[in-house]
Amino acid sequence: MTARRPGVIRRPRVLDAPRTRAVALDLLSRKAWTRRDLRQRLCRRGAPAEVAEAVVADLETRGYVDDRAFAAGWAESRARGRALGSRRLREELLAKGVARPLVEQAVRDACGAADEATRARVAAERRLSALRRSTAEQVPRRLHDYLLRRGFPADVVRRVVRQTCRVAMEDE
Repeated sequence: MTARRPGVIRRPRVLDAPRTRAVALDLLSRKAWTRRDLRQRLCRRGAPAEVAEAVVADLETRGYVDDRAFAAGWAESRARGRALGSRRLREELLAKGVARPLVEQAVRDACGAADEATRARVAAERRLSALRRSTAEQVPRRLHDYLLRRGFPADVVRRVVRQTCRVAMEDE
């Protein structure tokens, strides 16, 4: 490790095309990236915008960067593992720069209408144990807010909260 000398200004390193490609492949070896996120990361690492765009386009034609596969994998893992709703999945994928038609297809595949209500019910039941300390009046509101933050549609949330709270009241 070299010591930094006071008063010495380090110039940012500019990556050429081969080095940019090596950095991109290194990043892709760790996880999947969207086209936009990879291009932005390469620019932050020092690649000129044109070089980053050319490298990403080349990697996309070779199948290393695939927004459709990324969106499908992201939506599936987040819908199942984290029990997120379609609205939140849609927002996350759009924020990552995935095109809207790809987002809609991925969310539709990961979250069927009946499936979404089931996932909301499971998330509500899991959350209910943590809400046992709340007063009876607070539970429905807190459960409602929790499910909305998870990205479930409002109509599904209302139905699930009504059913879950009714069952919880009968169990007591």
